[in-house]
Amino acid sequence: MANILIVDDEQEIGHFLSYLLSEKDHIVTICMSGADYERCVTEQEFQLAFLDVRLPDRNGLEILQHLKKVQPMCKVIVMTGYANVKTAVEAIRLGANDFIEKPFDDIEDIEKLADELLENGPVPSLSCAREIASKMDCFIGSSKEMNQLFTLAYKFAQKNITVLIEGETGTGKDVLANFIHQASRRADYPYVPVNCGAITESLLESELFGHAKGAFTGAAKDRKGYFELAGKGTLFLDEIGEASLTTQVKLLRVLETGEFIKVGGETTQRSQARVIAASHVNLHEAVEHGSFREDLLYRLDVVKLRIPPLRERLEDIPAFIEYYLNQLELDLSFAPETIDCLCQYEWPGNIRELVNVINRAVALAEGESTRITPHYLPAKFFTAPSLANKVESEKPEIEFDDYLRIWQQDILEMWKQDKDTSLPELLDKIKAFETEATHAFIQKALRKTVGDRKEATKNLGISMRRLRYYLNEKKNTREREPMLKD
Repeated sequence: MANILIVDDEQEIGHFLSYLLSEKDHIVTICMSGADYERCVTEQEFQLAFLDVRLPDRNGLEILQHLKKVQPMCKVIVMTGYANVKTAVEAIRLGANDFIEKPFDDIEDIEKLADELLENGPVPSLSCAREIASKMDCFIGSSKEMNQLFTLAYKFAQKNITVLIEGETGTGKDVLANFIHQASRRADYPYVPVNCGAITESLLESELFGHAKGAFTGAAKDRKGYFELAGKGTLFLDEIGEASLTTQVKLLRVLETGEFIKVGGETTQRSQARVIAASHVNLHEAVEHGSFREDLLYRLDVVKLRIPPLRERLEDIPAFIEYYLNQLELDLSFAPETIDCLCQYEWPGNIRELVNVINRAVALAEGESTRITPHYLPAKFFTAPSLANKVESEKPEIEFDDYLRIWQQDILEMWKQDKDTSLPELLDKIKAFETEATHAFIQKALRKTVGDRKEATKNLGISMRRLRYYLNEKKNTREREPMLKD
């Protein structure tokens, strides 16, 4: 038995919930205004509250914040209409445990949700999200931003509402969309991802809605589109901002009515798929520029989830590297100073760029070392003096053509200067160039042969013994020793 508070100005809603919950021997208190709420909340403690977000005299979100402050142990279920789902999203961010939509579709769901919150405390959304992510081989990380993102995604996955994902290129919008599908009640149905930017404008409509036989040259038979293929599952429209205005009109119709017609067809078909859309561009700005329909954005932007760029969650980098290397089953590790370099970079390409950097470093280090040091990183990580100082004895491997230009400039400056040139200094620079050039051409050969040293030695015209000598020389900061004979 629990004390349950209902705050709603609709008398029918209050009476319905009161009857439903009283049947389970709970004590129910109904408030029809903000003033009633203020009186009741000071008179007794509640274990659960059903809170309408729209009241005649108070903002429902203000009541939520107040209730969480004065009675922090009280669980809160927000009630909202479809048009106010965005408010429900904000309510979840402010501490509400869940939300239900009016009119109520499934009474059993309400009873089940109330029982879970009362008997087991808060539904462990993050732990459930991590469990699903683990099955998908999906990395969440430990940053506050990503934990909140996947917690919200898990909550909204259970609802039959459209989700819009925003994030820069390479942040993993497809991964999040797939996670939402796997966490939803549609997980047993197809997940169909479509990159609207990768399909030409002339074909996109046919790809989405299908086409009838004879609709155009080459249409030898009827073809199902992605909406039909998704069935009762999830259709993920990536880079939705790339769709033409004509296609946007037809997408709007599907979202509004659930109906579409194949290209060249005459029969109206119904779609039961849930739509998740994503864009790396700001769709509100696209509306202002006239390249995206405002009414379509209104339909898509029911729940918006923003994936933070990697530069805003740099603390996740060490854990991601460990996770990724484990996925590859490689007995390799990144040195602390290498991690430091990675954590001071801006990452314009986000996770996708990080994966490329890891793969590059692994390819260069494999067979040479189990410890990936900074000189396996690209030159872009050493543009700042502070980074260069951190690598100490490890010399960063800049691109050879950049090194060649710098070396040539140094030699020209020595040649043009009026004062006498130190010959030992000049010879040191020449020896350093010889070492760098040798290393650069060896690495180029190894990349060309995908790490096949035997093939690389043939291409370079040297013996395996000399190749090992050069590689060992690189490990020891490339200090020159007497040349070996083959």
